[in-house]
Amino acid sequence: MKPRILATLRGLAPAAVGGLLLYAAFPPVGLWFLAPLGPALLALSVRRRSKRGAFMAGTAFGLAFFGPLIVWLANLGMLPWLALTVVQALILGLAAIPLPRLLALPAWPLSAAAWWVAVEAVRGRAPLGGFPWGRLAFSQADAPYARWAAYGGAPLLTFTTALLGSLLLYGVTAPAGHRRRTVATACAGAAAVAALPLALPAAAPARRTAVVAVIQGNVPRTRSLAEQARVQGVAENHARETARLAVAVRRGEVERPDVVLWPENALDSDPTRDAVLGSLVADSVRSLNRPLLIGAILRGPGDTSYNAGQLWLPGRGPIAFYAKRQLVPFGEYIPARSALGGLGSLQLIPRDFTPGTSTAPLRAGRVRLGDVICYEIAYDGRVRDTVRAGANLLVVQTNNATYERAFEAGESDQQLAMARIRAIEFGRAVAVSSTSGVSALVAPDGRVTDRAGTWRSATLERRVQLAEGHTVAERVGGWPEILLSGLAVAGLASGLLRRRRRTPGRSAASPLFGEAPLPANSSH
Repeated sequence: MKPRILATLRGLAPAAVGGLLLYAAFPPVGLWFLAPLGPALLALSVRRRSKRGAFMAGTAFGLAFFGPLIVWLANLGMLPWLALTVVQALILGLAAIPLPRLLALPAWPLSAAAWWVAVEAVRGRAPLGGFPWGRLAFSQADAPYARWAAYGGAPLLTFTTALLGSLLLYGVTAPAGHRRRTVATACAGAAAVAALPLALPAAAPARRTAVVAVIQGNVPRTRSLAEQARVQGVAENHARETARLAVAVRRGEVERPDVVLWPENALDSDPTRDAVLGSLVADSVRSLNRPLLIGAILRGPGDTSYNAGQLWLPGRGPIAFYAKRQLVPFGEYIPARSALGGLGSLQLIPRDFTPGTSTAPLRAGRVRLGDVICYEIAYDGRVRDTVRAGANLLVVQTNNATYERAFEAGESDQQLAMARIRAIEFGRAVAVSSTSGVSALVAPDGRVTDRAGTWRSATLERRVQLAEGHTVAERVGGWPEILLSGLAVAGLASGLLRRRRRTPGRSAASPLFGEAPLPANSSH
């Protein structure tokens, strides 16, 4: 191998290692404390690099990170996994082009951490509605500083995680003449970032509670997508598990729940138009005499269909529904259907769903259910909207069977980690209801109080808090993301101005941070 190629590979090695370490911070590995090393090693790889070098380092980092993180997508086929991995890696590579400029600024750890927030803001919106999976914040549910999410949401927690990595690099790479002061500054900053949330007051426990039952009916685990799409009896599985709960209630073995939750796609059609399914749901409601939230495909006006959660009440039937607003491209709708709809497994998606518009919680007595269906849990605004509308309990209805059918690679646990961050962010208990797992109950502080593993039937029942308070994160909304992204943009603008003013031979070392800037004659 040519020396130049070897040198290039050696230069990209820290970025690739950083991507792998960041992956290991997420479930299923779950070593959350490795997450700051990802941003640190990416910064190490791109500093003093040309635009091309920064792009290559960012892309190598993205491939090493997203490849294993979303390998569960290969359950749908190798092409979807590879395509999404490459797209996300290229986005990261393009975003890394200005990163060397940010690393040459005074107080560069702040700018570099803000860069991560800006990149995640872009990734979460484009293309095709974005792909927020893999945000730094979602790896930090077990971190002692995860409570930053209650004060600035996922963006602030991402910033905190990246800042810890930046401070680590800042201390390690300090020039010899400034090392003692630099290391002291880095340690003090890291300690403050990690410890401050522990000193902030915790939210008071909610005054009201409710007993929640989560039903995981399970589905057959098959290796064929076509077979799984034709599965009949999913609704019967959930009805059967609900009947078991009703028997246990009558025997006095468990409390009668205040509300019962079925997952997304527990029914594959509209129970108000299908007499058999409608009777099955009505019998389940009657057996416990309690409200039941189901997941169903509801028909709307004309040819519209909704992926929805529908609330049934005893003696009244279906009274309200929530229609999923954030639809999954190539899962719930097909862009350019006329050209792509006949390709491979896309043929199993016969129609495009219509996105919902309502954010109102579903009222079941004193319980106000903030329904968030599957993929929506990754989107800040989708969850925030339903909390602001008055939800006192968050519900994640999900169906992950497709992504776990041939092999399990952590998709369900990654989604649960997001739910845990949302619990902290909004101070709400979260009930995750899945067809085949992982179902779980999460306390407002992010602790998992009960869970059911994959590929089995189960019922989770527990008394949960019905929170009425408002966290700082809910009140400030999207401003942390806007301000932190603005900090990155301002840093880039400042870097461009510094470059124009710089003259050859002039030292521009930071008086606060010892990292030297890019040489004036660097190639960009």
